[in-house]
Amino acid sequence: MDSAGPENLLAIRTRIAAAQARFGPPPEQVELIAVSKTFDADAIEPFLAAGHRVFGENRVQEAKQKWPGLRARHAGVELHLIGPLQTNKVRDAVALFDVIQTLDRDKLAGALAAEMALAGRRLPCFVQVNIGLEPQKAGIAPADTLAFVDHCRKVHGLDIVGLMCLPPDGLPPGPYFAHLASLGRAAKLTQLSMGMSGDFETAIGMGATHVRVGSALFGGRPSPG
Repeated sequence: MDSAGPENLLAIRTRIAAAQARFGPPPEQVELIAVSKTFDADAIEPFLAAGHRVFGENRVQEAKQKWPGLRARHAGVELHLIGPLQTNKVRDAVALFDVIQTLDRDKLAGALAAEMALAGRRLPCFVQVNIGLEPQKAGIAPADTLAFVDHCRKVHGLDIVGLMCLPPDGLPPGPYFAHLASLGRAAKLTQLSMGMSGDFETAIGMGATHVRVGSALFGGRPSPG
C-alpha cells in the first residue's frame, strides 16, 4: 500500500490548522472526519496506521461489512453516520456507530431513543438541517430547527450535541454555513458539522467544529461496480 493516504492526511490537517489560525476561535478544535464511504478496508488501513481514528460512513450496511474487522485491529475508532438513516436500520446503526449526524425527523428520533435504551448506549446526535430548503435533500427546515432540537431533548431524551448541513451545490457556501452557526448559537449547541473537501476552510471560518473530508483524502471514489 502506498503512502498517498497518510500524505493527504497531513496536508489536510495542515490546511485545517492554517484556517484556524487565520480565522481565530471559535472553534478551538476542529475534528477531521475522514469520509471513507465506498472505500474498502484496504484503502482505509493506511489512515488507521497513520493514527487517524475518526471516520464517516454514509450507509449502515456498507459500514457493517468493513468496520468490525478494522476495529478489531485498531483501537479507539470513532465512527460517525453521515448519511440518511432508515428506521429499519436503527438497531444496526446504534450497535455500530458512535455518533449519529443525520437526525432529521421525529419518527427517527423516537426509534433511536428506543433502541439506545434497549442497547444501553447513549449516542451523541447532530440534527441535520436542510439549510438551503432543497426538496431533494433531507433535513429539518431552518425555521423548525430550534423547536425540533428542544423536542428531541425533552420528549425523546436524546443527547443533541450539534447541527449538521450540506449547502446547495453551485452556490457560495459561506452564507449557508453562517446561517447554521446562527441556529447553533440560538439552540445553545457547541458543535457544527459542516464543510467538505471543497469548502472546509470556509466552514472553519464560520465556526465548524467537524469537517467531513473524503475525496481530498482518499482521491476519486470507485465507480459503482
